[in-house]
Formats: sequence, C-alpha cells, structure tokens
Amino acid sequence: MGLFDRFKSLLGKPAPAPGPTATVPTPQGQRPERRSRKRVDARPGTRVLIVDDSATIVAALRKFLRSAGFETREASDAESALEIVRSDRPELIFLDIVLPGMNGFAALRTLRRDPATRDIPVIMISGNEQATEQFFGSRIGADDFMKKPFSRHEVFARIERLLDTDRIPRRRPPPPTGSGEDAA
Repeated sequence: MGLFDRFKSLLGKPAPAPGPTATVPTPQGQRPERRSRKRVDARPGTRVLIVDDSATIVAALRKFLRSAGFETREASDAESALEIVRSDRPELIFLDIVLPGMNGFAALRTLRRDPATRDIPVIMISGNEQATEQFFGSRIGADDFMKKPFSRHEVFARIERLLDTDRIPRRRPPPPTGSGEDAA
C-alpha cells in the first residue's frame, strides 16, 4: 500500500481496487488533460507555512506544494508557527483550527494584530463540518477555509483564488459590511 493509499485509508476513504484502468489515448509524449482549464500556480519558490498537529496532513500538503515548486516550512503548534512567521516570513499560511496549546483562531488573531504579519494570507483548515468555524474564521481575518479531508485539486484552487497578477498570494479584501453607513 502506497503513501497516498495509507493517507486515504486514514481519512476513511477506501483505496482504489488494484487492476487495469482505462486510459485515454493522447498524442505521443503528452499526458492526458485532467482539467477543463490549466491551473495557475504561484510563482516558483513561494514560501508556505503549514501548521497542523497531524503528521499525515502536513505530509500531504508538503507533497502537493513541493511538487508545484513551493518552499514549505512546517509547525505542529501555533506557538512554533508564530516563531517561524517572525523569523522566516511566509507568503501563505495553511493553519489548522484545533491545535495543542493555542488554537488556530488565537494564532490568526495574533497574526492580524501585528503590522508585520497582518497581510499574510491565511487558509484555515478544519475537520469539523460546522459552518460556524468558517464564519468565525472569516470574521477574524481568514482568507479562505478548507475542510479535511481535502484533495490536491482543492488545495490549488484555494491558492489560485488568492493570487495576484504576478502570481503572488495576497489577502482578499474584506467583505462589505452591508450597514450602509459607509456610503456617501
């Protein structure tokens, strides 16, 4: 059983049955097209911090990201992550909500209050199905939210939404308040 199959079995997804698979004929030397449009990646060397206490999640994200030319750093708790952010400022952070010690929401608040780190885009990660976590995360400054388990396609789709024209991850503008008081 390969690493991917073990990862899928840990997340409760059955591994595919071994055997022949259908192939789509393609011109010689080309891979079959899996997407309806070409994925836009961040520029090579983009620094990403992965913060999760699950070694399996960290390994999966690291493999996805490094295969696309990202540089990764990892932390298993929020306190270590904040130290890494201060010493080696990442350009994007994947931040789990449930962590030992300080949780992901508290870490996000800390990042958003510090002028040196407030503009780093953060994608929150959670295994919880509750939409309240997503709502709360967006209220305190998360740029996106991803539920576990996630696919490679979802990881890159989330990143792509945060890229500017130079393929650098940027914070999404905050949603309008809707109060109408700011209208002149």
